[in-house]
Amino acid sequence: MKKFAVLIDADNSSHRSIEPILEEIAKYGIASIKRIYGDWSIEALQSWRDKLLPNAITPVQQFAYVSQKDATDMKLVIDAMDILYAGDVDGFCIVSSDSDFTPLASRIRESGLLVYGFGKKSTVKSFVNACDKFVYVENLLPEHENKILIARNSSAHISSSTVKVDSKAVSLQTNPTHIKNIEVDIPTLNLIYKAIKDNSDDEGWASLAEIGNYINNVRPDFDTRTYGRAKLSGLLKKLLKFECKIEDSHMLVRKFNFPLFIEMIRTTVIEMTKEDANSNGWVFLSNLIENLKSQVRNHPILTHLSEHEIEQKILIIDPKYVNFNDDKSLIRITT
Repeated sequence: MKKFAVLIDADNSSHRSIEPILEEIAKYGIASIKRIYGDWSIEALQSWRDKLLPNAITPVQQFAYVSQKDATDMKLVIDAMDILYAGDVDGFCIVSSDSDFTPLASRIRESGLLVYGFGKKSTVKSFVNACDKFVYVENLLPEHENKILIARNSSAHISSSTVKVDSKAVSLQTNPTHIKNIEVDIPTLNLIYKAIKDNSDDEGWASLAEIGNYINNVRPDFDTRTYGRAKLSGLLKKLLKFECKIEDSHMLVRKFNFPLFIEMIRTTVIEMTKEDANSNGWVFLSNLIENLKSQVRNHPILTHLSEHEIEQKILIIDPKYVNFNDDKSLIRITT
């Protein structure tokens, strides 16, 4: 396993997040060095003291020689360079939300070592992008502790550009009222689309692993937990704008052809209503799905979809194409 030096800036990180951070680091390798930097004579760092011994973290004392000058950061950088030149680790984990560590992260990567950053969502993008991977601590905390952390730092929030998935983000067909607990910013959706396009075969299928690698290379801070899902596969399935299949134990993903799907639904509903003069244009959603599944050979787009997935995709079709009754059990064409 890879060995990491974990360097913690006590002035710019919370003691509440240290255990989840160390658990996250354990996924990537062994924390062979764990040091935390600060002026331990000041009252503000008292809350850290109970966390050091149980987690085997070595405190490094650094007095502030001049007011308003951060000697702690300098000490952390000096130690990082000593560790780098010693050549005993495979990478560094820098726990801080301070953008002043951007040059340090860049210098370490120039030497061919990995850099993982851990900080708040308010961390400046320059530091985030200087790391191989950046993990927001809000994604690691239990929900109630996350609320406490955000309350104490009003700037720690998801960017105002984050919006509920809607028609602007996913072509022309979605109704956001049917998609719950998922927030995805449009740039991220576009990045996923590009990742699939650039790694797809002639039929549009791309390996989930290649998609994940592409996204992480472009966006070091990409984390599916930001959008309420533990894995990328779960996020893509929940968004309903993609279709997935398993082939030789590998998951493949491609963009779902919603315009074709909408036209197929409209055509099928029209055909079914012609067979029942008393329907007034309404068709039972369950009967529609059963009809579609029985004709799957005529609709290759449905080959990899379960009945539940078909239902979910139908329910997010824009009202300008189809209408539903109050309990969503009936569907008809919008005229």
